[in-house]
Amino acid sequence: MKKIINKIGRVLQVILLAPVKLPGKALDILKYLSIGVGIIESVIDEKKEPEKEETDKEGEGKDENQ
Repeated sequence: MKKIINKIGRVLQVILLAPVKLPGKALDILKYLSIGVGIIESVIDEKKEPEKEETDKEGEGKDENQ
């Protein structure tokens, strides 16, 4: 799921940065889609970060006890 969302985000970035003239409404829709995909990516990344922090804290506690 994460790979698919990342690929969709990349495609939207390429389309928005391409030197192609698009109708105004289509450009607005693509901008909103890219914002939405960016929000989804950040939410997915935030869910995985607490797991890493917990393992880091556990590792630090073990080093201090030894």
